[in-house]
Amino acid sequence: MAKAVKLPPSYTLEWSGQYEYMQRATERLQIVIPITLGLVIVLLYLNTRRASKVGIVLLAVPFSLVGAFWLLWLLGYNLSVAVWVGIIALAGVDAETGVVMLLYLDQSYDRFKQQGRLRNPQDLQEAIEDGAVKRIRPKMMTVMAILMGLLPIMWSHGAGADVMKRIATPMVGGVVTSFVLELLIYPVIFAVWKEWREVRPAMRHTVPVSPSTSASALTAR
Repeated sequence: MAKAVKLPPSYTLEWSGQYEYMQRATERLQIVIPITLGLVIVLLYLNTRRASKVGIVLLAVPFSLVGAFWLLWLLGYNLSVAVWVGIIALAGVDAETGVVMLLYLDQSYDRFKQQGRLRNPQDLQEAIEDGAVKRIRPKMMTVMAILMGLLPIMWSHGAGADVMKRIATPMVGGVVTSFVLELLIYPVIFAVWKEWREVRPAMRHTVPVSPSTSASALTAR
């Protein structure tokens, strides 16, 4: 436009309308999104009291973003303020489901440890499988409740439907992929973390008892 239109002195051209609105919204989102993520991290830390657990929970967010952007691409939606609102809401939902998943895995791990059944990586795998299996039904219930609430919005028509569809779309795609990836990848990450942090150090500090040592101890008694 600057090359095609010759303006008289003291005249300028500025884009207005939707473009101007998007510029202002983008500036606000650059402040809102970091603040939202910061609040999520603080709340997660207050709940778990460990930075490592906060990091594991936050790994659920990229899992959900995969499905969110795939569905946006399939429907031909561009990034907009409404889409970012849906993504922010999706991040909160995934953090909540990640906390519950971590809780189930921790409970199973602690139970196996108290029962003396956590002696090697194979026992750790059994403990994690036990905790992950218990998470399938509540995770499925959570996903179905979200989908049943959002799918009618995806097929709605009328005033405001275009905006609501762009809010619901990233949440619909995100909860589907997070459901699958959290159940498949989340336990693996938890297993690697627990194995290198607790199981292997405990195995190194365990002193094997030889038959001769046991016999001498019985003779001494």
